[in-house]
Amino acid sequence: MRKPVRKVVFPVAGLGTRFLPATKAIPKEMLPLVDRPLLQHAVEEARAAGIEDFVFVTGRSKRAIEDHFDADTELNRTLEERGKLDALEVVRDSEIAPGRCFYTRQQVPLGLGHAVWCARAVIGNDPFAIVLPDDFVQGDTPCLKQMVDAYNEVGGNVVAVVDVPRERTSSYGILDVEKDDGRLATVRGLVEKPKPEEAPSTLSIIGRYILQPEVFDHLEKQQRGAGNEIQLTDAMAKLIGTQPFHGLRFEGTRYDCGDKVGFIEATLAHALKRPDMADKVREMLRKYC
Repeated sequence: MRKPVRKVVFPVAGLGTRFLPATKAIPKEMLPLVDRPLLQHAVEEARAAGIEDFVFVTGRSKRAIEDHFDADTELNRTLEERGKLDALEVVRDSEIAPGRCFYTRQQVPLGLGHAVWCARAVIGNDPFAIVLPDDFVQGDTPCLKQMVDAYNEVGGNVVAVVDVPRERTSSYGILDVEKDDGRLATVRGLVEKPKPEEAPSTLSIIGRYILQPEVFDHLEKQQRGAGNEIQLTDAMAKLIGTQPFHGLRFEGTRYDCGDKVGFIEATLAHALKRPDMADKVREMLRKYC
C-alpha cells in the first residue's frame, strides 16, 4: 500500500528582493492577497488536500510567519469580549494546531533543493508535498488536492505543470515526456532551465510537488547545478526510472506572485471571486479601464 501524503514543506527563506522595500521588514510570503497573506492561502490549499503536518523552512527576519500561525490569546479574548465573533473565527482559522507546525532554518541561500533538504528530519521516510507560496493557483478544486488525487492513482512522484512559451523555458524546470494523455504526462527526464532550442518540451514545473523521501538521498550529496545552487530538479531527475514520475496538468489558473504585475493580477483575480467584494471591484476597475 502506498503511504498517504500528510506532510508539506513550505520553502520560505527567500529575501524577496523583487519587492523591496516592502520586504525589508515583512516576509514576502506575508504580503496579502486582499486580507490573507500569500502563505496562508498556501496553507489553506494544503489543508484542503488532507495535509496534517506543516513544515516551514525559514530564514532570518521571518518571525512574522511563526507569529501568524500561532494562537494569539490576547487578540482572541479581546475580539470575543467585544462581540466581534466573525473576526474571531477568521483569526482562529489562521492558527495551526499544536504539534502540527514545524520550523527549521535554511542558514545559507543555496537554492530550492537545499531548502527542501533542510526539512529532512521532520519528513523522515514519508512522501511529502512542497508548495511554493509565490505560485497562487485559483480553481474550483485546489491544485494540491488535484495532485493528491493523481498521486493516489499512480503513486510515486507528481509535479504540477503548465505549458510555457518556448522562449521562456530557460526560466523553468522542463519535462522530457515519454507519453501524455492530456492530463497526466509520464516523465522520462527533467532539465533545469534549458535554452529554448535545447528544451525537450514546453511543459514547465510550477511550485507544487509530491515527492518520495528518496529524494533526500540525492540532495544529501549537496551537488551544485544551475546558478551554482543545489537544484531540486536535479535530485528529482535521479528518481526517474526507479519510481513512477508524472506531470499533472491541473485545472485552474496559476499566478506568479513573485512578480509585481503577477501579484497585482492575482489580487484582482482573487477579489473578483469573492461575493462580498466582486461587484465593488468591478465598479472600481471601470474608472481605470
